[in-house]
Amino acid sequence: MNSLNTNSSVRNEEKRSSTNILDKEQEIPPNVTEVSDIKQVSEEKNSSKHGEKNLIAQMSSVKGEYENILATRVENQACNYARGKWVTNDSWPLYSGFGCKQWLSSMWACRLTQRKDFEYEKLRWQPKDCEMEDFTGSKFLRRMQNKTLAFIGDSLGRQQFQSLMCMITSGEERADVLDVGKEYGLVKARGAARPDGWAYRFTSTNTTILYYWSASLCGLEPLDMTNPTTDVAMHLDRPPAFLHHFLHKFDVLVLNTGHHWNRGKLKANRWVMYVGGVPNTNRKIADIAGAKNFTVHSIIEWVNSQLPKYPGLKAFYRSISPRHFFNGDWNTGGTCDNTTPLSGGKEVLQDEPSDHLAAGAVKGKQVKLLDITALSLLRDEGHKSRYSLKATPGAHDCLHWCLPGVPDTWNEILFAQL
Repeated sequence: MNSLNTNSSVRNEEKRSSTNILDKEQEIPPNVTEVSDIKQVSEEKNSSKHGEKNLIAQMSSVKGEYENILATRVENQACNYARGKWVTNDSWPLYSGFGCKQWLSSMWACRLTQRKDFEYEKLRWQPKDCEMEDFTGSKFLRRMQNKTLAFIGDSLGRQQFQSLMCMITSGEERADVLDVGKEYGLVKARGAARPDGWAYRFTSTNTTILYYWSASLCGLEPLDMTNPTTDVAMHLDRPPAFLHHFLHKFDVLVLNTGHHWNRGKLKANRWVMYVGGVPNTNRKIADIAGAKNFTVHSIIEWVNSQLPKYPGLKAFYRSISPRHFFNGDWNTGGTCDNTTPLSGGKEVLQDEPSDHLAAGAVKGKQVKLLDITALSLLRDEGHKSRYSLKATPGAHDCLHWCLPGVPDTWNEILFAQL
């Protein structure tokens, strides 16, 4: 397959792999702040003919430059970043898989495992009909000065968070970055393996990047606070309490959910579906697919309803990251052994998103879709696979990605829309 031309071709690829499945900031020249400046220049009087000619030339040049900037902004706002192709770029990756130990979990740093092929690190996404600005940490921090970006979602959201931290710092140790998790209640509880998230602040620009773990994007409430093994009310129509409490502090919000929506996960977590504050009795949303659909629509509807209160907030829902288990699933011997990049094609030509649930949920809303599904579907070689930190290979992980890797592209596309 050389490209993904239609939704049907994406579905074929999904079947084969058994998967369930931002506006370039341009600086306006300092001599042009408004269109009225051009008018003001043209109204200035100059007694000499030479001055008049210079004035006309200056006016024409300034007007042309301003119009070019406006045209570029309109182009990027209308750009479908999900449509394009993977190309080899020798300047990639943006950080080393041997480094970034301050932010990157070693289990996702495939350079530290037995893996020997790293061609996948050199691939960069190239949108078809528009330019995507090169990412640099300094540009990102300037754009996000005095702002906070929050990732809220599952472990794939955590991967995107760690990827961004590595991209901003180029994987280098940074003494000027403060751990501000306590400001958001993100501290490790007694007996817990890790906190519910992390928050870091770049003091040079007062930029905060945080991640909060919410696999379902539901409000979760223990039914008996005194019982450590109590069932947990999974409020399908309520946002996570963390999001509700801290939304006013965020300038950019990136949400995701998806792979925890199965009976095994619900049972293991003792989650019981609630709607309207009581156990769910609606058969249409009693099954997993119906409950997930209801929740995604509910959370996006709620965030959308909050945006008028916070006009500076940009909210994104990230489409699902595809799995690539072949010849089985994660618990039935499924594998992802391919190490040849783009063996299933390198191009996405379809205009419509592959994640129909996500696309439908954001339709008509101010919440934007961060559409990464189809382009990630082409990258089955980029998963962690069987490689581990131990001397011998482990179970196949065909869900999470090697870092550096595919989530870096998700952040490039996010950056282009900030």
